[in-house]
Amino acid sequence: MEEAAQPEAKPPHEAMFLVLAYLPVYEIVVMSQVCTSLRDAVNNDILPWLNVIVERPLSWRLNDQILLKITSKANGRLKFLALINCMYVTDEGLLRVVEQNPLINNLYIPACTGITPEGVTRAVKTLCQRSNCLKSLSINGICNIEKEHLDLLTLYLRKNLPLQEQQKQQPVYYHQRGRFSVFKHEESQRLIDLEICPRCFEVRLVYDCPKGHCMRREWSLAPCRGCNFCIPRCENCGGCIESGEVEECACEDILCLECWLQLPKCSFCNKPYCKQHTNWWCTSPHSSLICKVCDENSHGYAYTDVL
Repeated sequence: MEEAAQPEAKPPHEAMFLVLAYLPVYEIVVMSQVCTSLRDAVNNDILPWLNVIVERPLSWRLNDQILLKITSKANGRLKFLALINCMYVTDEGLLRVVEQNPLINNLYIPACTGITPEGVTRAVKTLCQRSNCLKSLSINGICNIEKEHLDLLTLYLRKNLPLQEQQKQQPVYYHQRGRFSVFKHEESQRLIDLEICPRCFEVRLVYDCPKGHCMRREWSLAPCRGCNFCIPRCENCGGCIESGEVEECACEDILCLECWLQLPKCSFCNKPYCKQHTNWWCTSPHSSLICKVCDENSHGYAYTDVL
């Protein structure tokens, strides 16, 4: 009996090639292994390399040499550079990248501890002197950023931007931190993520309160804007919390009373998980929810021992 002829594989939809431009580097490499068409697009087309986003699991392996090799694929037309927790990238590597790619309009390098404030300043100065493209800078987690560095960086960024664009400062909410995407970052329209906290006067991330009718705002003349050290914030809604309203989660984060009441609780300790840790729930034989700590105590083992 003759075997039925296998249907001929169809090429991927054209939309897949457009999506490549917004994927992290790791996912671009994975996509290149799906089929010949995607492999050729990744290897020969500039479009997937106009936005370079490096995050886990590649962030811990990236160094200056690999970064230069990746960014060179854009042929000097790189627009968006995001290096997330890339601790082995140095001042020299960053400077060489921006010198070869003067059209970068968003530079996102949080927690790149191998880069110094002076290295950031040189990179921003180079981009602002060679073009007026740089519109946004994210440097939270880089060590030893002082007010003098922040003032100088802000001066460079504002130099080539119209006043109307400088005034587009969207609010930043605590519960939305860490949710990174090219679309979201381009829409934020913030010159720089760090600023001087209006309460402690330190250079930190300053959050706004998403509550329309904030009790802190009504009771005090001071605005409810500040860093997380000065104003505790709910992990779920991002609202500011008064000292008497702090409710603890099983994951050791804090919630406002309103969010705490709405979330499911552990059957033993009566504590909920915040939205970021809902996958931590365990279930008992009676189908009730149990947090990891109570489950460890009931079975006599720790999750760190079996992972």
